[in-house]
This record gives sequence, structure tokens and C-alpha cells, in this order.
Amino acid sequence: MTARRDRRVRVTAALAALVSIAMIALFAARAPRPASAPHGRAAPGLARTLRRGIGAEPESLDPAAARSEAALTVLRDLFEGLTELGPGGTPILAAADHSERSPDGLTYVFHLRAGGRWSNGRPVVAADFVAAWRRLVDPATGSQYSGLLAPVRNAVAIEAGRAAPSTLGVRAQGDSTLIVELAHPTPYFLALVAHPATFPIYPPSLARYGARWVKPGILVSNGAFVLRRWVFGSHLVASRNRYYWHDAATRLDRIEFYTATDPEAELRAYRAGDLDITATIPPDDLRWVESRLPGQLHVAPELAVYYLGFNLIRPPFAGNPILRRALSMVIDRRTLVDRVTAGGEQPAYTLVPPGMGGYQPPAPAYARLTMRQRIARAQRLLRKAGLAGKPLRVELRYNTDPLHDRVALAVAAMWRQALGVDVRLRAEDYKVLVQDIDRATDTEVFRASWVADYDDPYSFLQLLQSGFGINLTRYSNPAYDALLRRAQGETDSARRAVLLARAERLMLRDQPVAPLFFYVAKHLVNPRIHGWRDDVTDVVYDKYLYKVR
Repeated sequence: MTARRDRRVRVTAALAALVSIAMIALFAARAPRPASAPHGRAAPGLARTLRRGIGAEPESLDPAAARSEAALTVLRDLFEGLTELGPGGTPILAAADHSERSPDGLTYVFHLRAGGRWSNGRPVVAADFVAAWRRLVDPATGSQYSGLLAPVRNAVAIEAGRAAPSTLGVRAQGDSTLIVELAHPTPYFLALVAHPATFPIYPPSLARYGARWVKPGILVSNGAFVLRRWVFGSHLVASRNRYYWHDAATRLDRIEFYTATDPEAELRAYRAGDLDITATIPPDDLRWVESRLPGQLHVAPELAVYYLGFNLIRPPFAGNPILRRALSMVIDRRTLVDRVTAGGEQPAYTLVPPGMGGYQPPAPAYARLTMRQRIARAQRLLRKAGLAGKPLRVELRYNTDPLHDRVALAVAAMWRQALGVDVRLRAEDYKVLVQDIDRATDTEVFRASWVADYDDPYSFLQLLQSGFGINLTRYSNPAYDALLRRAQGETDSARRAVLLARAERLMLRDQPVAPLFFYVAKHLVNPRIHGWRDDVTDVVYDKYLYKVR
């Protein structure tokens, strides 16, 4: 067991002076909380169990290893970070009850809630965050999300193996104060620490159980719910954490997370009353749902992009930006969103959705051409590169799902008709696809998506930065990386937007990915569920939901 110091320890006089003189208080909004149920129990007339569809099976519930939306959804119920995402992606305080930022934007001081407890009753202390963050950036952990903490002092050097994890710019000042030092001002930092990868860990559990520390019955967490069961291929069960600091406001006693790769199966379960919330809806059933289930369909724009990735370390796409550009150019995105997805999605020619923080992504010039003009230009590109008339065979892999089937078939037809490409389609289980992409040698073109971790363009552009753990294409361009680094250190928002746009324009010229469309979130929500919020982040914390009988 690690030593736990008295939570009443105060900051040193020097730090107190810094806080009182040099700090600017951050007045983060408090999360809206439902009225407390009597004695922490479900009030009369409320149902105790929520049944929520999450799509694919979570690959892990280790905050440092999770990467899918299914896993992150569950983790947001089991754990709590320093902040969480409020309406519109605005960060609000969570495990911390107040914080300060220095005038230069390089130092943050977080004060943890006095009532914060782990699910075993032990207090949540600042050292638990320090341990989690050091573990996240430690190369030995192998976290693909380690780059998330790149703004923290020494994080980049630690990830590269040039410094020890203990040198990370985060430290505990007593039990209740966490001090974070950044390498450069980061305007989105408070939203960044709402991400599950930055959640605290309970070090004694990790030390005792190793990789098994996240198993049901073993996992110690600090959120509103505790993991009790995981039936692979079926569902996970979480029960209410009675030690959670605001348990009195929680209206649910139990959450059942159901996994399903088939949206049709989800819809059937919902109609039978076996699900309260679906992860999505089948693309063919949108109009039927709108007419037959009035008021239950929730559709909202989402900060997320659906794209095809090109494997840049093997033929035919390694060192071949002209081929990648030609293939992207002949994809008719308007047809995709109007006739294939048909759910309100918008065509995507850039990685970053428009309108994030005033940023306007630089669409490629061909986006303004007609399809006939684009096909002619793509054919000229291939002739110029000496590729015209040569047999080109590519394999497109995607995870099993009716929507992905339809998109893959449509793209394959467009490539075949415009450029004579012979496309082999291969659908796989999500976990298998992830493993194949990670191995890199097993894929040529693959389907992927990216959901913003915070409301800032950098959340998308970091995806293709050299060394970022979820840079699935292995794209590496020193000029692109340099522009992102300059943007990170730029405090003027207008100049920062210019740098980011230059970086995205450069990346789109190289075309390591072919963006297809920007998502809209689509859920069916039982009318008995209250507290649901449609939002661009598509993040809904179940602790704020309740269900009437």
C-alpha cells in the first residue's frame, strides 16, 4: 500500500504566494446535478437499471490502453478526471473542485475535492493522478494515447526515451493539490484532462494485480459506478459506487452496457424494450424510425470524421502521394452522404470539421470541381506518374457493420469505374481490424474514424503527427510536425489558426488519409430516460440520467 498523507496538508508558503499573487482563477462552471434522491436511494417512481448499447466490444478498460468510443463511454462512468465535458464540450470541474492558472498559461494548480473516494472507500489523492500520468507517458506502458499529454513539461522527451517518467511536469503538493507545469500554453488543456486517458489510477491495485487490475471484482475506480461483470460478446454490468463524492445525486443503481456490431440487432432489442439507449441506428431504417418512433430519435452533428487510411509503409501507397490523391479525388462524397449513409452526414474533404473554434479547414481545390472534372484530373495524374493502364489491385478492410459494408461497396465501385482499380473488400471483427492496422504489414487501405478528444482543431491534426500512437497510416512529414509544434506554442489565436491551416493543407497534399464524411450522432432514447443531452461531443455521463417507471 502506498503512503497516504493527511489531506489537510497545506501548500508551501512559496506556492501560496504564487497562487495568491500570480495566479488567475478559473471559474469553471459546475456540472448540472439532478436533485438528490432520499438517503442516496432511487426515489419512488424511478427505475434503477439503465440498459445502454455501446456498439463494439471494448478493447480494454485500462484508461491507458482504451481507444474505442465503446471503451471510453464505459470509462467515463467508472472513473472521474479532474474535469469532464459539459454542454458543447466546455470543460467543467469534476474530481477537482477548483483550479488556478498562471498568467503565462504554463502552470495549473488543481485542488481535489475533500470527499473524493475510491470505490473501496480510500481517499483519492493527488499522487494517484501523478502515478497515472507518469504511467501514460512511460514508453514501457505502450499507450497509444501517450501523446495526449504532450503539452506537459518533459512529456515528449519521456515518450522518446530521453527522460525518466519521474521528470514529467506534474507533482503532488500534499494529498489534495496537483501542480501541472506545461511546456507551452495550451488553451484546450482543461478539456484535455477530461479525457479518460488522464484519469487517476489506484496504485496499490496495479501493484498487486498487474494487468488484471481492470477485471470485474478487482477494478478500483473513483467514478459514479463500479464494474461488476463483463460477459465477453454480450454485456458489461456496473453498479452504483456508494463512495462516490456525489452519490446522493445519482439516480441509477445499475448500468448494463450491451455490445453489438449489428445496428439491426440493437434496433430489435430497443423495440422489444431490452435497451433504453442505442449506440446508433441502421442506415436503412432512419425514415422508418422517424415516423414510427416519434420523439425517440436523437440526431446531432458530431465532431467526428469517417476516413480511409492508406498504409504508407508498404506498396502500393508507400512513397506514392499521386496515387493516394487520385483515389481520394474520384470519391463522390455527395453521393455517399445523400444515397449511402443518408443520415444527415456532411461530405468531408478535410480532416478537421468546419467551425471548430473559428477554424476554417483548407479544402483542396478539387473539392470545387464537378465529378467529371475530378475524374479527368485524377486520370491525368496517373498518366503523368506512369501508372495509367497498369493493373492496380488494392484491398480495403473495414470492421463488420452494415454502414461500413455500404460505404466500402460504393467506394470500390467509384474507384473501379473512374480508374479501373480492382478492389478486394474484406470485413473483419473490430478487434481483428485494429490488430491488423497496428501490425501495419497486413493492410493496404482501411476504414477508420476519429472523434475529437476536445473541441480544438489540434485534436484532429495530432492524429497524423509523427510518433502519435494512433497515427494509423504511419504518416511522417517533418514540415507538418514543425507547423504543429509552432501552433502549440502560439498564444495568438489568429496566428495559431493560420499555422494549423498550413499544416492541414500540407497533409492533404500528401493525402495519407481520404476523409469521406463528418458524422452525425444518431441514438434512440427511451422516452422514460431523462437527462439525455444531444451534443457535438456525443458524450453523455450516465450519472446524470434517470429513468421513470
